Amino acid sequence: MQHGTTAPLPIAAHLDTARMPGHWLLARLGKRVLRPGGVELTQSMLEGLAIGRSDRVLELAPGLGSTARRVLAARPATYVAVDRDEDAVAHVRAILAGTAHEARLGQAQATGLPDASRDVVLGEAMLTMNPAAMKQRIVAEAFRVLAPGGRYGIHELSLVPDDLPEADQHRVELDLSRAIHVGARPLTRRQWCALLEDAGFVVENVWQAPMHLLEPARFVRDEGPLRTLQFLWNLLRDPAAIARVRAMRSVFRRHREQMGAIAIVARKA
Repeated sequence: MQHGTTAPLPIAAHLDTARMPGHWLLARLGKRVLRPGGVELTQSMLEGLAIGRSDRVLELAPGLGSTARRVLAARPATYVAVDRDEDAVAHVRAILAGTAHEARLGQAQATGLPDASRDVVLGEAMLTMNPAAMKQRIVAEAFRVLAPGGRYGIHELSLVPDDLPEADQHRVELDLSRAIHVGARPLTRRQWCALLEDAGFVVENVWQAPMHLLEPARFVRDEGPLRTLQFLWNLLRDPAAIARVRAMRSVFRRHREQMGAIAIVARKA
């Protein structure tokens, strides 16, 4: 599924290429799918959420809105996106133009929505970027705003295997954070499930995939041939960006045996 133009976005344009967060650098170069498991894992999560026309949906940190478009295709009763980044909110508002749906500036751990006011909450590639205490607050907020029986979907970076030693976990966190210029704290499958269960959720489905965000085959599947060529054209004109992308891919490949992607759908009992 392809949407929009292949032109780069004015995302984080005020930041220097060498210093900006890796996901915004990729977005500025023209990449639209910024989820660790790609379109395929997002689709698995959405199928597990089974969004219908009566559902009231909340998306946390929608980014460039690639998943928002898929959610809207299910024609939910209402859709609200909450993001702390003004550029992201403006971009999603443009996608929602002409609808009754809403994108607002706010915090994932304090959305301001009423208790039990949503049937579906989803968030991708955002819990990973938060420390343990904030992860817990965001998951607790999802639980609070969901009505009984509501579904919560996440799509995040994972560590493998489940018994990966703590020292190895720390090494992956450090290398990844240095490469993407954002604190990254991925969890194992067992730890992600425990995070949700400790908040009161019942885990229903789990999907896993390799972390191949910058591998050619995944890139083309996620972006399509034309957008991939546009990304390469934009990249080759920016030596600083080339260095950053190479550094990110180097870390992804160095830790390919310890890094993966995970999607989980859980239910509020």
